[in-house]
Amino acid sequence: MQNRKKILAICGSTRTNSTNHRLINAIAELSKDSFDIDLYGGLTQLPQFNPDDDNEHVSKEVVGFRQLLNKADGVIICTPEYAHGVPGSLKNAIDWTVGTSEFWQKPTMLITASTDGKYGHQSLLETLHVIEAKNIHHLQLLISFASTKVNEDNKITDMTTLNETKKLLERFEQTMNANMKVE
Repeated sequence: MQNRKKILAICGSTRTNSTNHRLINAIAELSKDSFDIDLYGGLTQLPQFNPDDDNEHVSKEVVGFRQLLNKADGVIICTPEYAHGVPGSLKNAIDWTVGTSEFWQKPTMLITASTDGKYGHQSLLETLHVIEAKNIHHLQLLISFASTKVNEDNKITDMTTLNETKKLLERFEQTMNANMKVE
């Protein structure tokens, strides 16, 4: 029996029932035979990143976030684009990992699900590349007009988007399997 992968999902939207939250739920259902997906709920609890505060006295919220990332076999980020950029709370969370390298060689899947999304997606893709998230350029998907493609029942209703998401999940799993150490 194949080991189930532990995935930390991070939603860039802080809205309770956002399209991105519904997309994460749809992905969890699509991948339920392979992954245990845990949705990180502390994005708004992280303090504003300040390099002067990134020391042995860093807040418990930051420590907890880093621990969750370290324990995960992979990370899924689903985010909207805000004002042609990355949502501030998501960028802030990632900034807390730059000096401690939690994303280094961590299989990371990025989905930007927004009205347009291309500017925020490209910016976040570059950030994840710089912090060396594993295989990020092959594990990314931009879903424009996402609110018309994911319904209130957490189902991807657009067949092209559904097929692209399934292919992305396959590449994500392949990346994690290649990442696993054989002892």
